[in-house]
Amino acid sequence: MSELKKVLKVHPADNVLVVLLDLNAGDQVVFEGEEVQLKTDAKAKHKIALVDFNEGDSIIMYGVLIGKASQKIEKGAVLTTANVKHQSQKVKEKEFFPNWLAPDVSKWQDKTFMGYHRPDGQVGTKNVWLFFPLVFCENKNIERLKEVFEKELLAPKTDQYQLLLRSLVNGNEEVEQSHKKQSVFENIEVKFIMHQGGCGGIRQDSESLARLLAGYVNNPNVAGATVLSLGCQNLQISIFKKALEEINPNSSKEVLIYEQQQMGTVDNMLQTIIKDSYEAIKRANDIQRQPAPLSKLKVGLECGGSDGFSGISANPVLGHVSDLLVALGGTSILSEFPELCGVEQELVNRCVDEQKADKFLKLMKDFENSVVAAGSGFDMNPSPGNIKDGLITDAMKSAGAAKKGGTSPVVDVLDYGEYVTQNGLNLLCTPGNDVESTTAMVGSGANLVLFTTGLGTPTGNPIAPVVKVSSNSVLANKMNDIIDIDTGSVISGQQTIDEAGEVLLDYIIDVASGKTLSKADLLQQDDFIPWKRGVSL
Repeated sequence: MSELKKVLKVHPADNVLVVLLDLNAGDQVVFEGEEVQLKTDAKAKHKIALVDFNEGDSIIMYGVLIGKASQKIEKGAVLTTANVKHQSQKVKEKEFFPNWLAPDVSKWQDKTFMGYHRPDGQVGTKNVWLFFPLVFCENKNIERLKEVFEKELLAPKTDQYQLLLRSLVNGNEEVEQSHKKQSVFENIEVKFIMHQGGCGGIRQDSESLARLLAGYVNNPNVAGATVLSLGCQNLQISIFKKALEEINPNSSKEVLIYEQQQMGTVDNMLQTIIKDSYEAIKRANDIQRQPAPLSKLKVGLECGGSDGFSGISANPVLGHVSDLLVALGGTSILSEFPELCGVEQELVNRCVDEQKADKFLKLMKDFENSVVAAGSGFDMNPSPGNIKDGLITDAMKSAGAAKKGGTSPVVDVLDYGEYVTQNGLNLLCTPGNDVESTTAMVGSGANLVLFTTGLGTPTGNPIAPVVKVSSNSVLANKMNDIIDIDTGSVISGQQTIDEAGEVLLDYIIDVASGKTLSKADLLQQDDFIPWKRGVSL
């Protein structure tokens, strides 16, 4: 490999280099005509000093402040948590209004995807009948319904692990394969959500959960829902119905709601639910896929299990896809507010008006204050896996994570549980937790999620396809059962970010049309975790 491919400088203003392959102390690399000798071993994805740092000096990457030297760092030495501490740029008021140069989208201007059209104008990439409880007390009944409906309606898959255990129990390597049958319905999926909320916490958490669940019902991927209530919980049926009304007052979706304390025995309730839901599912099965413009795509942008390459390969590729979709009239959602720490000024400047900018800053400040009050801080965001793979400060992680949002203007800023109403790039306040964030974006209307990972994350969602994009080819080859698209070609120089983004856009059109199943859907990875912002009472 040539010297130039051993290291990378992300932004002209940076004073650090990204190591692209393992280097040893004493190795020499030449960057832009300047020779740099490694003072320490440096693994791929980590960063080395391009200049000598004194204690307190600013460290710049992605063109922004990502830390301060906590001690003297020699040129050519690797940056670690021992010699660098988190520091981020101080945000000021909005400095200017965005003047965006949209990418050329003529290649996709007339393209469509095959989706499920809803009466309110939204278009789904799936057609799902959804079962869920308003309170955790009903989880057992949801589990029972899941067992019944999946056994009778869905084509069972041979469980290789069940067969393995059976062979061990029988002492026989040859075991009979289970008989396969066809799914009863062709155009409808039946999915089930369970959670630990709805009661026991503060009232605000129940109201927040109501908005989230209402968002799932309103999501274009959902044809209708069966909802179970106990009766005495904080999240009353009336609160849930109010949340539905606020999101979409003209919704015509079928929503079947049952309250156990009014219906009596479990047997009486389950028999009624099964009969009613079966008839509703049969009606929902009549809906067929029809062509829809790409402007009907609402894509969530997520990263999890990030590594030192995420911010220079997979995340910028998502950013280009986001820009392409926005230019086509579609929608993208950027969440994970703790991972926007340090890039607030850029996002403030990209907001279409001062009201949106002020709302973003207030949500960020309130979130950070709540974290500090709990005895932590945004600087504690990088996980052990992140740090091991080169993301040593929150500001460094954030600067790379924000690349998922591309360069388009921010048309709206949403608090957790608010539903997307504006086409374009939306900011959504969520935690950095992978599943909590993905759960929230789908609850705000995302009909597909793009999820980057450098370490390998199997996250999926009950109602929206989650397309997994790896930042490096080693991961894509090692965990090919969970990775859909590999952007390691950007690191190797085989593709540009724009070229990889175009490949990804074509891929998600196939996923949105039902031609290709995401790996998360193949694995039936149906993750759902609401954000619990309050305490238990």
